[in-house]
Amino acid sequence: MAEELAVFPFTEVVGQDNMKKALLLNVVDPGIGGVLIKGEKGTAKSTTVRSTNKILPFRKVVKGCPFRCEFGREDRYCPYCREKSEKGITLEPEEVRMRVIDLPLSATEDRVSGTLDLEHVLKTGEKKFEPGVLAAANGNILYVDEVNLLDDHLVDLLLDSAAMGVNYVEREGVSFSHPARFVLIGTMNPEEGDLRPQLLDRFGLSLDIKGEKDVKVRASVVKKRVEYDMDPEAFIAKCQKDLDAMTQKLTEARSLLPKVTYDDSIVDAIVSVTTHFGIDGHRADITMLKAAKANAALEGRTQVTKDDIRATAELVLSHRLKRRPFEEAGLDREELDSCLQSI
Repeated sequence: MAEELAVFPFTEVVGQDNMKKALLLNVVDPGIGGVLIKGEKGTAKSTTVRSTNKILPFRKVVKGCPFRCEFGREDRYCPYCREKSEKGITLEPEEVRMRVIDLPLSATEDRVSGTLDLEHVLKTGEKKFEPGVLAAANGNILYVDEVNLLDDHLVDLLLDSAAMGVNYVEREGVSFSHPARFVLIGTMNPEEGDLRPQLLDRFGLSLDIKGEKDVKVRASVVKKRVEYDMDPEAFIAKCQKDLDAMTQKLTEARSLLPKVTYDDSIVDAIVSVTTHFGIDGHRADITMLKAAKANAALEGRTQVTKDDIRATAELVLSHRLKRRPFEEAGLDREELDSCLQSI
């Protein structure tokens, strides 16, 4: 196995707090539905996404499984693990770290979904499946840079798989399915074109980022990057404690999430906010509640408050707001606060 390439440490990314928050929330609860990050070139989009590799928590999987099935969740096992379990074969657990899987823009549908060997089926009567990117993505983060340049049908495929948690492949009447639960992260430069509104809404969270304007912040970005480029390994070693602490924080948040509770006033507040801002459908309401719960867990709390709604509302609503031509993107924070105070 090739040695893992060094990546810039997540804890050393300067600024871009909303982007980091969106990524962390999705790690805590992959059910949020991923995040779309829009911004001009040079705003650390790809760097920040890939930097999560060093802080992602560990998870327990079935040892030797090509799909890294979640150990102990038989309802989510692939056909191979299910067959072994039914035959009484003991499955062994293995601890592996979540990781970021890159999807190249040149990927074909077969490369993404995987392929069925029909000749093998005809000769032996047994299904032979060649896993694709979605198999590798199961339980991980699937990252698509310049997602707006990916064919729409592939974006649809990724979003459908992420939503259902299953990849289903059918060729000539022969079918195969396997678990495909992953966090879909897309980055893009709006100057190169946008996604269809229908696809935008399918991303749980979204944000627009810009380059830092503060002189001191920009200077810090430059100094850290130059220091990292001179000796990546030494730079990473220097902040390893911070990286380990972030991994531990995410691990604890994921364990705490099932214990996070909320009362009817929180649901009423969320519905009031989405109604106030004219959001269609119910996807935003559901996503905001999930994001608010994840935010509470990330902060070590078991009770959702209005502050969790304030912390996540912009990420949930920014790409779902109805705008007039040339109108600035983003949520009016004062209007949000006023709405929450009136409830």
